[in-house]
Amino acid sequence: MQKRLFGQTGRQLSILGFGCMRLPLLKADDPTSIDYDLATAMLRLAIDQGVNYVDTAWPYHSNSRTEPGQSEIFVGRALKDGYREKVSLATKLPSWLVKNRRDMDKFLDAQLKRLDTPYLDFYLAHNLNSLVWPGIKDLGLFDFLEAALKDGRIKNAGFSFHDRYSIFEDVIQSYDWSFCQIQYNYLDVNYQAGQKGLKLAADRGLGVVIMEPLRGGFLTNHMPEELRQMLAEVRPEWSLADWGLRWLWNQPEVRVVLSGMTAREQVEENLKIAQAAGIIDEKEQEALERVRVFFRDRLKVNCTSCGYCLPCPEGVNIPKNFSFYNDYFLVDSDQVRARAKFYFNGQVAPHETFVHCAHCRQCEEKCPQNLPISDFLEDMAKAFG
Repeated sequence: MQKRLFGQTGRQLSILGFGCMRLPLLKADDPTSIDYDLATAMLRLAIDQGVNYVDTAWPYHSNSRTEPGQSEIFVGRALKDGYREKVSLATKLPSWLVKNRRDMDKFLDAQLKRLDTPYLDFYLAHNLNSLVWPGIKDLGLFDFLEAALKDGRIKNAGFSFHDRYSIFEDVIQSYDWSFCQIQYNYLDVNYQAGQKGLKLAADRGLGVVIMEPLRGGFLTNHMPEELRQMLAEVRPEWSLADWGLRWLWNQPEVRVVLSGMTAREQVEENLKIAQAAGIIDEKEQEALERVRVFFRDRLKVNCTSCGYCLPCPEGVNIPKNFSFYNDYFLVDSDQVRARAKFYFNGQVAPHETFVHCAHCRQCEEKCPQNLPISDFLEDMAKAFG
């Protein structure tokens, strides 16, 4: 397993990390019903083959983002028999649930018990965005992280991120972080923190962990046949997962790529890709650019998320609304559209949604793309209901 130096920590971590957000289930409609036997076998297989970064979080495998999930408990049990000593373990503070400074210690101490470990190698403030960032910062996040580092409960402090670049820039400059976790793949080059954020973090010496490398399976499960054939003509021996993972590992700023694997076959395939990862040549880059252009042309709204339209007098987060609206129409798939709605409901606050648009059109006067924003938000209301 190839390894890379991880930011300021001096650690050599595997370029493939095991994400425990989408573990195999005993009941497809019950996210809490983890198949412990299969999931443990998968995780230990990955570790035996060199994977040494394991990621989980408070709400993973829960029925609600407000309830503790089963993922942390699973990881604590699966890392018995000497496996805990073989890996760097990461979990996350549920930032949106924190009401005061005491809550931060309460959550961390509970997570240490759930994971059955005296310390965490990596601890992240989870899902920092425009909704939670100002509040949790004022509640004493930095004091909490310094205290946890000092007493040894955590070894490295970082954050995961889902919002526009300007907020990412503010977060990254506000504290001496060791690492960060961002959504990034060959479609999302300019989405959220994007490539610009990747390079900013690397320039500041942070290790960068990548989530959604295959866009939640979109880049493998929903690729149109014409694009599949085009990629196969360039590299017939590569799977769609090959294309996504190799593109990421081709960038030196990327340290760890998290993969949420739900089947043993996915573990075996990703291990094989990680062992063979190398330079992507010009022909391969051109093929991926054609894929990007295909999906770019399907965008309903050519919004660049520049933010010039903000603030909206009614509080609508226009760029964030449009990002999910575009996801909704990427391909003709009920599953993809359901996923876009799911993430929209989880990541856009009720007071920021399209329903509050008053059609004042002040945003349109400021939009450098001259977009009919009010009309697009009305169309989004019809699609999302």
